[in-house]
Amino acid sequence: MQIATISSKFQISVPKKIREQLGIKPGQQFIFLLKGECLELVPKRDMKEMRGSLAGANTKNIRDRSDRK
Repeated sequence: MQIATISSKFQISVPKKIREQLGIKPGQQFIFLLKGECLELVPKRDMKEMRGSLAGANTKNIRDRSDRK
């Protein structure tokens, strides 16, 4: 487990071990997601990077708007 402290300007540094493990680069952008009392950081990706990421996904039984209540 790695620990970091939030500065007086509400900035936080990602520990080196985690940066290296995830391949985080300077200037990379992240999306902040709140899940209850937890905060999740997700790397922001271009649509070009996402191309092909759903290849082989099961498209059977997909809900559409009429299925929603």
